[in-house]
Amino acid sequence: MHPYRTLATRFARIGAVEDAAGILGWDAQTLMPDGAADGRAEQLAQLRVIAHEILTAAETGDLIARASDDEAALGEWERANLREMRRAYLHASAVPADLVAASSKASSRSEMVWREARAASDFAMLAPHLAETLRLQREVGEAKGAALGLDPYDALLDGYDPGMRRATIDPLFAELRATLPGLIATVRDRQAAMPAPIPLPGPFPVEAQKELGLTLMRAVGFDFERGRLDVSLHPFCGGATDDVRITTRYEEADASRALMGVLHETGHAIYEQGRPAAWLRQPVGYARGMSLHESQSLLIEMQACRSAEFCAYLAPLLREAFGGEGRAWDADNLHRLYTRVEPGLIRVDADEVTYPAHILLRYDLESAMIAGDLAVADLPGAFDRGMRDLLGLAVPSDRVGCLQDIHWPGGSFGYFPTYTLGAMAAAQLFRAARETLPGISTDLAAGDFTALRGWLRESVHGRGSLLETDELLVVATGKPLGAADYMRHLRHRYLGEG
Repeated sequence: MHPYRTLATRFARIGAVEDAAGILGWDAQTLMPDGAADGRAEQLAQLRVIAHEILTAAETGDLIARASDDEAALGEWERANLREMRRAYLHASAVPADLVAASSKASSRSEMVWREARAASDFAMLAPHLAETLRLQREVGEAKGAALGLDPYDALLDGYDPGMRRATIDPLFAELRATLPGLIATVRDRQAAMPAPIPLPGPFPVEAQKELGLTLMRAVGFDFERGRLDVSLHPFCGGATDDVRITTRYEEADASRALMGVLHETGHAIYEQGRPAAWLRQPVGYARGMSLHESQSLLIEMQACRSAEFCAYLAPLLREAFGGEGRAWDADNLHRLYTRVEPGLIRVDADEVTYPAHILLRYDLESAMIAGDLAVADLPGAFDRGMRDLLGLAVPSDRVGCLQDIHWPGGSFGYFPTYTLGAMAAAQLFRAARETLPGISTDLAAGDFTALRGWLRESVHGRGSLLETDELLVVATGKPLGAADYMRHLRHRYLGEG
């Protein structure tokens, strides 16, 4: 058999193992009893070791070399697939199997302890487990960095966002650091001079929230034949190929958190459900990194579903779902509620103007932790100082401070910057979609995502990893990733400019 065909078979097997791990990981965060945590950690570790051993076997490297010698005979998608196979092999072969297993077990244990520590608002409970997870992630970063010629943080970042480097991120984030404080102050002054939006009166029964969430998922285009909605402590999109699981969390006092969480995760889900069918278990068929993945969730949640047009569609649905009466349930009031700018402690609840400040802080902290410049024991104090500096807020407890996110306990160092990079990409993509599809505003007012989803399928989802991130953005939007469209969007929506 041609070496490329043998590789394709091998990577399809790896994809199946990763799918099994994805379902077990979803179950661990939704339905698994606490007493099964140690066993689940072992199961996930073994699956990851199996995938790692297949990927890093000597014959895999030999097959990649042989296929590369005959690369000119391959088609466009096959060449891109081989490129992504080579990237995956270089990442995996840099890390010994025992480190893969140890890191997987440590992060699984740390995640479970994080749940208890967050509930108790007790960072000291998590600290030793987080320290072990950090130590192992630093080792992973050092091993990958040595193989890829990168520093440890860039090597970890590359695992989430291929090709992304701090040299690209730092100038973009420097622009935000220089602009955000003034923008936040100006927007808040402008909103303070207007009548305050009327809060929606609760309570909001959980079952009604769930039913409305399902309605919105259908409107956006979620395929319930290949996915489902559940509840978890931290909303996420996971599962497996053709079995996309998303979660949210409900509060009877506030329906907007669950609904916007559902819309955000549905953006992720339709990306997964729209990947190229012929390449689903091949690397070229995977989503193109987490910055683009976050762009899809933020395009749906922020760009589309917090627009005035979508609020016109949503308002009567909310009124019907919760028996609402009066001006609070009008579309204009709803839009002002969903675009209210106010610094807050919780990242996932932040408005889109203050949200980047949360990411700037986490980017600084995780970079320092990987570099060895910030000890785990000093994390709560550093987090508190950062929140004061960036948003002027004091952190009253660990629960709403450095314990609010699952990422670091789960070993996801290098993930956080992709949220704001994704917001930038979302603004570029939505601008391009509006230019191509001038009827989007009318469609959103009717809750019709057909045209927008089709454009995203063609421009992003269906391309998988055929193109590098900036190449994809240039084809779809005419330019590589930048902050200009994002800042233009914020000034237009919140200051009425442009």
